Amino acid sequence: MSDCCSNGTYDLAVIGAGSAGFSAAITAADSGARVALIGYGTIGGTCVNVGCVPSKALIRATEALHASSAAKRFNGIEVTSRLTSWSDVVRQKQQLVDELRGVKYADLLPSYENVDYIEGQASFGKDGALFVDGTAFAATKIVIATGTRPSIPSINGIKDVPYLTSTTALEQETLPSSMLVIGAGYIGVELAQIFARAGVDVTLVSRRGVLPEAEPEIGAALAGYLSDEGISIVSGISYDRIAKHKDGVELIVFEDGSPRTIVADKVLLATGRTPNIESLNLQNKGVVLNDVGGIKVDKQMRSSANDVFAAGDVTGEDQFVYMAAYGAKIAAKSAMGLETRAYDNMAMPAVVFSDPQVASVGLTEAQAQESGFSVKTSILTLENVPRALAARDTRGVIKLVANAQNGILLGAHILAPEGADSIQTAAMAIKCHMTYQELADMIFPYLTTVEGLKLAAQTFDMDVKKLSCCAG
Repeated sequence: MSDCCSNGTYDLAVIGAGSAGFSAAITAADSGARVALIGYGTIGGTCVNVGCVPSKALIRATEALHASSAAKRFNGIEVTSRLTSWSDVVRQKQQLVDELRGVKYADLLPSYENVDYIEGQASFGKDGALFVDGTAFAATKIVIATGTRPSIPSINGIKDVPYLTSTTALEQETLPSSMLVIGAGYIGVELAQIFARAGVDVTLVSRRGVLPEAEPEIGAALAGYLSDEGISIVSGISYDRIAKHKDGVELIVFEDGSPRTIVADKVLLATGRTPNIESLNLQNKGVVLNDVGGIKVDKQMRSSANDVFAAGDVTGEDQFVYMAAYGAKIAAKSAMGLETRAYDNMAMPAVVFSDPQVASVGLTEAQAQESGFSVKTSILTLENVPRALAARDTRGVIKLVANAQNGILLGAHILAPEGADSIQTAAMAIKCHMTYQELADMIFPYLTTVEGLKLAAQTFDMDVKKLSCCAG
């Protein structure tokens, strides 16, 4: 490891020391390249520090709190639980974050002798040369993997109120009495449920409804389940302004043309993420941005500058840690001239860790139609899945999207308590261009959630209510 720029030219400079940055650096190092990994701020990036790991740790913790009320669905069972110290919950979460940051990131660096870790802020000078903390830095190729940060919505007055983001909310050791969550995408949904289960009075506000990018049947069903847990949902609105209030903050929205005021102790902004590019001075290098404000890349992760590649959330696309690592491998290999492998997200699974979980892969019905397919769909509620009946938890729906002309699966969308563990089966089916008939004919284990995929596939052509157990 190094604290300053080394003499000589590196084969590859990787800007950003998160999951994408590490993946690119390790991939290049394994090929024998001399690599500079340039980090700025906390090593490890979003996922381990402020994203996946801390949020999922708190989701699991609050699931335990929710278990007492959920157990009531079983006769003869009574369970009680209570929160004794939210600060202890948050500190335990932080211990896990600190441990994984070391094991999965900082402690790995000494294993790679040809990777120098350099702490500093990278930028491009007026002649397009790379600088780190103002000092010229020589590298043949560059991979940018600087990630994203929480977006701040353009609501009047937002800069004048104290707000939480997905980062700072997970660090709060004291729970507010009430919370206003602005944004009902996957971040807003997960955080709203965490705090509601911890005892906070939560209002979830969104212009387009819960999970607006998901299948409408799934978004609507999840909204109902969140409401059942006491989360107030306000959607189909436009924002007027936000301001301080004697009880915290007040948000004024227009709902059906009429103003509505929502007051809460705290406000949490969950309106997406913004690529970290400002300090790079990309215009000096001629790096072009895409329509979502990220670095525009081709299928080999090349930017508009011949010697610059980009991967991960900074591209503004497919903002999942596994896709960041996947894209970064391609970027590093492309930069090193090792292969021309193309980035392929056709069978990219995505999960929202709500309860029930939302898992999807491939195209939605609307996306398939927009792509020119003649579309055929099946929709199966969990009342038809034996696993759900045995668990006495039939919250959820499974929707499959297929090409009506040849039956090939185009998309799979699951809302179920264990939906995340089933989506990879659908991803493999789509990757292999299976038809829904072939999926329906496969052998699935009985009394599993994943069996719902078989039943949903059968639903294209038959009424599964008329099947006996295990038939098919």
